[in-house]
Amino acid sequence: MVSLNENFLKLKAGYLFPEIGRRVSTFAKENPSAKIIRLGIGDVTEPLPPAIIAAMHAATDEMASRETFRGYGPEQGYDFLREKIAQHDFQSRNAEVSAGEIFVSDGSKCDTGNILDIFGHDNRIAVLDPVYPVYVDTNVMAGHTGSADSEGRYQGLVYLPVTAENNFIPELPDEPVDLIYLCYPNNPTGVVASREVLTKWVNYARENQAIILFDAAYEAFITDPKIPHSIYEIPGARDVAIEFRSFSKNAGFTGTRCAYTVVPKTLQAKTRSGKDVSLHQLWNRRHCTKFNGVSYIIQRGAEAVYSPEGQQQIGELVSFYLENARLIREGLQAAGISVYGGVNAPYVWLKTPGTYTSWEFFDELLAKAHLVGTPGSGFGASGEGYFRLSAFNSRANIEEAVRRFQKLVS
Repeated sequence: MVSLNENFLKLKAGYLFPEIGRRVSTFAKENPSAKIIRLGIGDVTEPLPPAIIAAMHAATDEMASRETFRGYGPEQGYDFLREKIAQHDFQSRNAEVSAGEIFVSDGSKCDTGNILDIFGHDNRIAVLDPVYPVYVDTNVMAGHTGSADSEGRYQGLVYLPVTAENNFIPELPDEPVDLIYLCYPNNPTGVVASREVLTKWVNYARENQAIILFDAAYEAFITDPKIPHSIYEIPGARDVAIEFRSFSKNAGFTGTRCAYTVVPKTLQAKTRSGKDVSLHQLWNRRHCTKFNGVSYIIQRGAEAVYSPEGQQQIGELVSFYLENARLIREGLQAAGISVYGGVNAPYVWLKTPGTYTSWEFFDELLAKAHLVGTPGSGFGASGEGYFRLSAFNSRANIEEAVRRFQKLVS
């Protein structure tokens, strides 16, 4: 008889975003004339920048000639892209990262889950609450947790609440932990971490021999010069942190898929016998065994991000979405809603009005304003009573959404 990975059976009824999709689909079928505006899933809406399109066209043409055709590439990514990443994203900020420490992939969502392959099953894992659901669900699937309680918290995980009461700054764990998930700019709350906050976490990890899994997928939206873009800007972070980055939101690659993970060569963990082992070597082996690499065409497009034209164009794209976030934030504030984030991030996190629960407000917003957002409780127990809106949409839709929202809560 075939046996199952019964850890999957511990998962709650449905992953957050498919559940949103199910409810929206049902409403749309029952209300075919409703003009629904979706500010829920963080998918981009604007076209790829011209510099990226031109690079992809040129790479496609190369595939038409025997002399320039490319087959399998290096699983870690082509040097032309890895070198640009190291230079522009890290070395320009005095962060010590080399091209050989960068692994190009098809998404940071995938990498934040796949990274668990190189870690043991007896680690204590800390997550912020609310949290990007992938961090929790992949640990459940891997057998690192017990069952969920009535609030959705899984036994075996250490939850670090972040709410308005603590200014969305998590306290250090009051019990030993081994793996720590941090995401800044934060998804879902849209807040950022100061240099002092990140230094506190790096020092904690060094003192407790822990590893930080740092998701910086939204770093391009940081406009405050005092806020670090990478955890490697913090002294000592190379010895305690893995960083995940993506081209999805800054350059519009949600449909073309390209991201990367940085695993420093100095980063080590211990075996049960106390022997130090290079995590870079383990991830390289895992990456090369289970992944054939991102396509040459897509990597040429990602390389164009770092051209002068590409930098200007993605800067304009990021500014466009940040302006959308400003319109949402200020529009909701004018309606008397408590709002957080949306300054150095594309997400606006709001307190649900009145006595609405997160899902009750989701249903009300959909039914009466034909707007879709994301219930805060879907990100964790501490997200109850909050709601996330995404700035990824057209300007016309954002302006209309703000008008509908104001009318609903007035």
